[in-house]
Amino acid sequence: MHNEATISGLAALADMVKRSRFGNHVFFNENLHVNTTNICTLACRFCAFRRGSRHHEAYALTPKEFISRIEPFSNTIDEVHAVGGLHPQWNVYDYANLFHDVKLRFPKISIKSLTAVEVKHIAKRSGISTKEALRILLDSGLDSLPGGGAEILVDSVRNRICRGKELSREYLAIHGEAHELGIPTNCTMLFGTVETVKDRMTHLDLLREQQDKSGGFLCFVPYPFLPDRTRLPEATLPSSEEIIRVIAISRIMLDNIPHVKAYRMNIGDDLATIAIKSGADDIDGTVGHEEIMHEAGSKVRTDYNRDDIARLVESTGQIAVKRNTDYTNTVVYRPNGHIHRLALPIAEQG
Repeated sequence: MHNEATISGLAALADMVKRSRFGNHVFFNENLHVNTTNICTLACRFCAFRRGSRHHEAYALTPKEFISRIEPFSNTIDEVHAVGGLHPQWNVYDYANLFHDVKLRFPKISIKSLTAVEVKHIAKRSGISTKEALRILLDSGLDSLPGGGAEILVDSVRNRICRGKELSREYLAIHGEAHELGIPTNCTMLFGTVETVKDRMTHLDLLREQQDKSGGFLCFVPYPFLPDRTRLPEATLPSSEEIIRVIAISRIMLDNIPHVKAYRMNIGDDLATIAIKSGADDIDGTVGHEEIMHEAGSKVRTDYNRDDIARLVESTGQIAVKRNTDYTNTVVYRPNGHIHRLALPIAEQG
């Protein structure tokens, strides 16, 4: 299917699958990205964000600085998305204190934070299991995990592009532990580096199997490699058609994961509008600030408000639906603030 089906037929089939679940609706949220630190003990070959601790551009936000980033957006956003490097000194209690302070100041803002490898890193530094680390973080205010760090869940590929990161089974296990604790998560796939089509299919199959076991994945986010300022010259960059092909196949194959995202910070607005007609039902959010993709070469604007997002969705003939982090609160949103509550069978899906 990946190589043989026509792109038009594949996109149409994926769109039918999407519409059978969500009709003419496309989801977005009002969120803000705040990166905790760009200091990292690893040096993944595809990463343009990471800095060494002595680099003149290195930073590590204090809780006060982190909160100050949220403050200007606090009356509009309902989610803060926070990931960063593997800081050589921070442990689970540094993050627990941060989340506690954020929730104390902004109790209604959902905290989506820490990739699986970040959880592994801070658990190891704290001398506890990853599940115990997740339990501590949950108690401190963590609401959900992003899906970053999956890259390709084939260890031979990981050894080439992100040696030292968690193993494929560890990524899946940590997300499974989060699901057991009632923490919903996303999952991702970075494609267009050195992986084969077979590797991509293996990745999707592993996510599907994990979802059958633990059932806590909310959304799958496939995104292509952006090559600027990285050390991966052998990357086989995907074309726009291939990006749409991967998104469509993901929607068809991952029938047990409710949502598939067209991550516009990575693929851009134009391709995102094609993707939400080709199987994707979510276009991410307002973002407010983003570093990781932009360090890698993204030129996508980060100053969109909810009217801008709604107009982008409506340009495809579909209806924008504003959501919260876990899709349990949804309202149809029209530009200029016109809303009405939407009842979708979200909880029964997946």
